[in-house]
Amino acid sequence: MPIDFRNTNTVWASVLAETLQRLGLTTAVICPGSRSAPLTIAFAQNKKIETIPILDERSASFFALGIAKKSYLPTALICTSGTAVANFYPAIIEARESRIPLLIFTADRPPELRDCHAGQAIDQVKIYGNYPNWQAELAIPSASRGMLDYLRQTIVYAWERSQFPTPGPVHLNIPFRDPLVPIPDIAVEALETEFNPEDFFAGLEPIFAGETSTPPSPPLLRGGEESTMQQWQKCSKGIIIAGVAQPQFAEKYCSAIAKISKSLNWPVLAEGLSPVRNYAQLNPYLISTYDLILRNRELADKLTPEIALQIGDLPTSKELRNWLAKTQLKRYIIDPSHHNFDPLHGQTIHLRTSVEHLATAISPQVPPLSKGGLGGVLTTATTNIPPQVPPLNKGESTQIPPLSKGGLGGVLTSPSNEYLQLWRNTETQVRQTIDQKISPINNIIEPKVSWLLSQILPPATPIFIANSMPVRDVEFFWKPNNLEIKPFVNRGANGIDGTLSTALAVAHRNQSSIMLTGDLTLLHDTNGFLIKNKFVGHLTIILINNNGGGIFEMLPVAKFDPPFEEFFATPQQINFAQLCATYGVEHEIIDDWEQFKQKLSFLPNSGIRVLEVPTDRRADAQWRQDNLSKFAKDL
Repeated sequence: MPIDFRNTNTVWASVLAETLQRLGLTTAVICPGSRSAPLTIAFAQNKKIETIPILDERSASFFALGIAKKSYLPTALICTSGTAVANFYPAIIEARESRIPLLIFTADRPPELRDCHAGQAIDQVKIYGNYPNWQAELAIPSASRGMLDYLRQTIVYAWERSQFPTPGPVHLNIPFRDPLVPIPDIAVEALETEFNPEDFFAGLEPIFAGETSTPPSPPLLRGGEESTMQQWQKCSKGIIIAGVAQPQFAEKYCSAIAKISKSLNWPVLAEGLSPVRNYAQLNPYLISTYDLILRNRELADKLTPEIALQIGDLPTSKELRNWLAKTQLKRYIIDPSHHNFDPLHGQTIHLRTSVEHLATAISPQVPPLSKGGLGGVLTTATTNIPPQVPPLNKGESTQIPPLSKGGLGGVLTSPSNEYLQLWRNTETQVRQTIDQKISPINNIIEPKVSWLLSQILPPATPIFIANSMPVRDVEFFWKPNNLEIKPFVNRGANGIDGTLSTALAVAHRNQSSIMLTGDLTLLHDTNGFLIKNKFVGHLTIILINNNGGGIFEMLPVAKFDPPFEEFFATPQQINFAQLCATYGVEHEIIDDWEQFKQKLSFLPNSGIRVLEVPTDRRADAQWRQDNLSKFAKDL
């Protein structure tokens, strides 16, 4: 019997857990505490839900976030009353901003024990402000059939609201009266004979957002005087911007972007935190060096587009954002959610649809390329890759030769292709310049880490990339490849909270995974190592130890010392070997590139290890300042 009839609280909590399990919940992250005991017992007894106890509430909340980020399903997060509830807040903010489904269940004192100094009682109702998709306080538990019906349907609604219309957090505050432990109550036990679980849960089936939940075409795509897509087709100077993304079906996502790109003959400016760079053979018009190209002002002016399609969030690049703001072009933002994705406040139109749906809708607008015809890309029936551009080998980058008379890669050269041609030629030259500059460097520098990782990781490796400097180096230096690497990030609020805990969740019961982080970000979440005993899988942590905040070295404040070093760079002088030993985590210092490649080309199956890469913060910052603006200088 899935329902525990020992007393009112056990009935209430077990109905809640069983309802969620039948809806599709697979994981619950639980923090210790007394007031939440009924919930803890109910979830621990439900054998179809993996329950993971985590001591630190902030770490627990980011672990739950990572599980949901990886699985694309809501994860349950449970804690006791009081300040434990407040420690969930950063992860809830991140879940809201990055559109990750979370179900937060906070136990609470009953109303009569609030505002009277009963202890461990704070105002928990709507404590997370406007960040949840939906929030409510449940009624005091009752074992009556009518109230259990209310509970079941409220949980169904909470599950739905965590995923529709846009994924995000849902918060239910749950008051419990004593007894909090399963002390038998004869009156409640008698109800068991009257309860028919099959009748009670009849019609309850898994509900989750999947690839079938495709939104309809927005009105702008349905025709009218002149359809939007026809306008795009007539535009010879358009770009597609593939921003930060963690799609559930990465190959379909990348294929859809490639289909639109090849239909319109527009280049794709792909963020390093998007999977597009890791499926390079799908897209012959991939541009990965846009940030460096746009530092050449003359080139930036020549490359000014007329229309841009922005897929989801904008990339991290400040150069790109400034360029878009300056050009004031018409920008169409493609994303099915209700969020506003335009921090530049430009001439933007949000098309509330998925890129996959847009690719399907746009296809009929472009006639196939026939003998002597224009307006399409010649493709093979089986691979949809231009026949003159062979698929790349594992780890190979997209070095596309310049277009010549007669065309290359299935694209006919004509005046309408000159803009695309300029992007592709520039990408090829800048990428070659980067490779020639970085490849022979023997000393350990931070920028080479991202450049190497994009070439040596095992296929399909999940990698969690920490905020601050790592995400920027990935955008600058991550090479296009065909390794199908899966990038994960917390770029909703861009904080460093809970980075280790989130990365551990991504790696939990997953393929052996990587975390790329700086020293301060790791130190901010060292309690995440407490998850080690419950962790199943492998995580390699690449620790860039430059003894401080490397990102601040790139900002104007670095010129003002004091107070820069003490209050911004904040060096900590931590011995990470000793820190890892405290938690029983493997540690090794990496001091040459061959050792680095050897440790990462094949990953262990289990455990956690830290590969510490000591670097010079000031020297790395100087290298970037000396080189970033020069890669495209002479083009």
